[in-house]
Formats: sequence, C-alpha cells, structure tokens
Amino acid sequence: MGIKGLTKLLADNAPKAMKEQKFESYFGRKIAIDASMSIYQFLIVVGRIGTETLTNEAGEVTSHLQGMFTRTIRLLEAGMKPVYVFDGKPPELKKQELAKRYTKRADATDDLAAAIEAGDKEGIEKYSKRTVKVTQQHNEDCKKLLRLMGVPVIEVYSVASEDMDSLTFGAPRFLRHLMDPSSRKVPVMEFEVAKILEELNLTMEQFIDLCILCGCDYCDSIRGIGAQTALKLIRQHGSIESIIENVNKERYQIPEGWPYQEARRLFKEPLVVSDDEQLEMKWTAPDEEGLITFLVNENGFNNDRVTKAIEKIKAAKNKSSQGRLESFFKPVANTSTAPKRKGSKCVIGTPRPANKSRFSVQVCIQSKPKVSGSLALPALDLGAKHSLPISRALSFGF
Repeated sequence: MGIKGLTKLLADNAPKAMKEQKFESYFGRKIAIDASMSIYQFLIVVGRIGTETLTNEAGEVTSHLQGMFTRTIRLLEAGMKPVYVFDGKPPELKKQELAKRYTKRADATDDLAAAIEAGDKEGIEKYSKRTVKVTQQHNEDCKKLLRLMGVPVIEVYSVASEDMDSLTFGAPRFLRHLMDPSSRKVPVMEFEVAKILEELNLTMEQFIDLCILCGCDYCDSIRGIGAQTALKLIRQHGSIESIIENVNKERYQIPEGWPYQEARRLFKEPLVVSDDEQLEMKWTAPDEEGLITFLVNENGFNNDRVTKAIEKIKAAKNKSSQGRLESFFKPVANTSTAPKRKGSKCVIGTPRPANKSRFSVQVCIQSKPKVSGSLALPALDLGAKHSLPISRALSFGF
C-alpha cells in the first residue's frame, strides 16, 4: 500500500521535489527494483484474460517469468544495471495489514465464484485479479531466471518501488513507473527526499510522522485525518505526541493502543542486511545453456525467441559497460586567467597538444559544484566499505 495520498500531497505542496524523466536518462545507473511488486504486476497483467493465465505444459503459471524476462531485457537495453530486491521476513507490525489483505483475497475468491456462476465477464476480470498472490515459488522462479541472466538479486526488508513508503524509509531517490511497459509511454517520476523536506519545510522525523498520520502498512491512522490535514497538523504541532495532546478528541478519535511509536522506530531503524555474500552484486554474462533449459525445456518458451533475447542481453551488457558520459570528464583546477565575458562564468578548455593518446577537459565551475555521491538503499547497512552507489552524478552547474 505504501503511504495513503502521499503522491498527491507532494504534487500539491512540494512539486519541485518531483520531476519527470525519460526512461533512457538512467543509462549507466544502478537501480534497485522491488521484485515482489514487479512480480505481482506481471501476474495480474501478462497473458491474463479473466481466470486464464500463461502456463507451461504442467499447468504452472509462467506470467511472472515472461514479464520479468522481457522487462529486464528492456532495462538492460537502456544501459541500466538493475538490482532486484526481494522481500525478507515482514516485521511484526505488518501482520495486521497482511491479515487484512488475506481477508480481501478470500472475499474476492467468493465474488469470483459468484461471477463465474452468473457468467459476468466484467466481474470475472475484476475479481480474478484481486485473488492474485505472490508466492515463494514465484519468487524462487524469478531469482533463478535473473541469476541465469547475469542480474544480481538481494533480499532485504524494503527498497524503492511503486510504494511511496520508500521515501519514508529514507531512500534518497525514488523512482515510479520505471517498470511500466513501454506501450504505456509513461515518463519515469523521480522523487528526491532532500527536496521534499525542503519544500515541505519539515525535518525527516516530522516527515515520518506525517506519513504515519496519512496511513501506512504498520498501524492504523486517525479517522478523519487525511494527507492535507496531516500536513497542517504536523506544521502546527511538530510531532504526533503534540498533535495527540492538542487535537480535538471528539472530532478525531485516537486508535486505542495506537502503535505509532513502533511504526516510527521501524521507519527510522529498519531491519538491515549485513551478510557480505548477499551484498555482492555482479552483472555477468548470461548463462545461455541455463536459460534455454529453464525457459524452453522446463517452461515451454519459444526457443527462437529465447535465443534472440539472449543475444539482446549480451549486446546490452556490452553497451552498459561503456559508462555514463560524465564519468569521462573530471573537474580540474583552472590555473590560467580566462578572458571575462558578460553573462558567462564558465570556460571549457581545449585539449592540449601532446604525445599522449588521451586528453583532459578543463572545466571552470560556474558556482560551487553540486555533487551527489553514493545513494545507499535505506534498508542496507553496508557501511563505508560496502556502500551501494544506486546512482552517481556530478553536476557542473552549467
């Protein structure tokens, strides 16, 4: 679920913290992807017509494999370096939310049976999707596929995804719509948590309290308090404790035994992974024989299509190894005095004639350079030795 109403709240109150990006603009970037969310989307969309889904000869569903295979190839062809992150054991606080989801699936199963009996095609389409659940077998299938493709996988508690609570966990940059099909032609939406805090004029602690008030997966919210009201109250009182102390109790009823403090602690101190083996990430060449065996022999994929797809993966891996353009240019001190021009403070030096095969580019910074360094996943306690550079960028201020 994420955080209720947070996207619209940010669009209305912190628009500068959101920006649309072209899919191709993430060439060379390491991107952490919520595997479970992606698998769920594949199971709902790929090859599904009513209750019918893609299956192999044994009748086992393969929609998740088809979706993961084709979508990952698209990322690789765009020069990205995807890292798929799978859910670990959910925290105790999420058990209530998971129980609600279980009940909703059970209700949807009953509604689906009624729709099938009545021949209601629209109802069948609607309720069949609500019965979908990502199983451990789906996860294991996709892990195997990704490893055969040479794409790393890790298992942690939380990661940037379609769920807005990635921002609450402190992900410096958060992308939505990256895994949407190309046919939708939807730009990637990038959120930057530092700009969110600046635009909303909140501290990170206050932003976490705001998200809890909006509604999250780990505790109930206060009935009658939506996103806009939550923002107003946080700005006025500064914390949930102060809100509880000053709010009109007759108008806003505080849930009995409300575990907001535990939810806050979970957002600030999430479960982490420190196993070096799980943190080792390498993008390797695809296992051609393994992919043919797994997809064609075991799951009934078309041999020619898989073979062509493997060639795409190999070509994409070579492409992504080229690196981003800015990695070839390093700012160096400009010791010479450049002629001043009105309205211009930047001088790009030309290559010096030399016998060396390489040349350097001198750049005079317009103002203080803005450098965004390693962006670590919020749930990965990697330490300085194992920092995870999700994306690296050097802004020269041109």
